[in-house]
Amino acid sequence: MSKKTKAEERAAKAAAALAERKRKERRRNTITIVSVVAAIALIVGIGFVINKARDADPSGAADERSTEYEVALGDPDAPHSIVIYEDFLCPICREFEAASRDKLAEAAEAGDVYVSYRPFNLFSDDADPRKAYSVAAAAAFAVVQEESGDEVAKEFHDLLYENQPPENPPPSPETDWFVDLAVRAGATEDDVREGIESGAGEDWVEAATDEADEAGVNSTPTILLDGEEYQQGRTFQELADNLVAAVQ
Repeated sequence: MSKKTKAEERAAKAAAALAERKRKERRRNTITIVSVVAAIALIVGIGFVINKARDADPSGAADERSTEYEVALGDPDAPHSIVIYEDFLCPICREFEAASRDKLAEAAEAGDVYVSYRPFNLFSDDADPRKAYSVAAAAAFAVVQEESGDEVAKEFHDLLYENQPPENPPPSPETDWFVDLAVRAGATEDDVREGIESGAGEDWVEAATDEADEAGVNSTPTILLDGEEYQQGRTFQELADNLVAAVQ
């Protein structure tokens, strides 16, 4: 049998990589978005509903308190850790963020907890119109963090939720819109515009999404307290209050 040429070997490796990518995408395609159900549940008082896929198993996903794909608050050696996997287009993430942001920041500052926010792209289907915005927002976040540091990145993170567009239909990502938010967060336009415009953070998003996938996370928000999924609350505010109380 003749030896494979280098071109054939490269083609074989590329095919194997593509097959692995498709396997991961099939896994993430089990996602079911139930944001409307959650909103209705809150309105009628049925209870708190988290956007959750049936087979998600994020146990142990917070064992490592530090990752490249986060913006974090507090001391990594704090007695407790909270990890929040999120997508910038997820409306339930926005609701939880609004209810929990200040309280979690206070608990982190007091030394009670290390809080790790981990954005990733929830939407694996290229045909899903939500994917473009999800990837663009997370990529812009990565650029801002790289160029302007964690403090500005956290402010940009917060502004992305405060100015979150509708999920259905999502808008087309606009460079100027992301740049304007970044500048409001404290970034210098010259530092971030080129990276945001060129999609320089997309590799970061892909790696962050792979890491979330490997941790068994395929829904947002996925909230973990000391490595265990946390869902104790009938409303977003109750969930946030209970979560903070658990670390104090």
